Amino acid sequence: MSIIPSGGRLVRALLNWAGMPAKSLILGFWCLLFVTACDEKTPTGPSVPLNQQFTFAPGEAATIQNTSLRIEFLRVSGDSRCPKDAVCIQGGDALVHIRAADGRSSDYELHTGDDSRATATHAGFRIELVNLEPYPFSSRTIQPDEYRATLSVSRQ
Repeated sequence: MSIIPSGGRLVRALLNWAGMPAKSLILGFWCLLFVTACDEKTPTGPSVPLNQQFTFAPGEAATIQNTSLRIEFLRVSGDSRCPKDAVCIQGGDALVHIRAADGRSSDYELHTGDDSRATATHAGFRIELVNLEPYPFSSRTIQPDEYRATLSVSRQ
């Protein structure tokens, strides 16, 4: 005969030892699960107003208030911006990939180095890349998850 209960008996023994009924533990688990589902970094993300700048990281999304538009920051590629501690002939460019969805989804590329390509139009909305941080330095490589894109969304 073993002193340590097996399987489900072990769980019940621990609950009885802690003085907690199983229903209380299960209810607590579900409450914790629902609270964490409301995290600002979930795919639904925070809600932001029209015509106001908002900043988010790769993988984060924001819903535009009073609309069905959702913007997701996918990634940055091809960051060739001139480092702050260097002298360059050209300013360079970084490519910010976003996804806009309002029933239909489309991916867009926004550029930092060309104002004419820093905006996209989706379902009657104008999405503008306002800023991309951090700015590069020649002695430091920017990791993909360190980027923060600042966008603004307005009606056309």
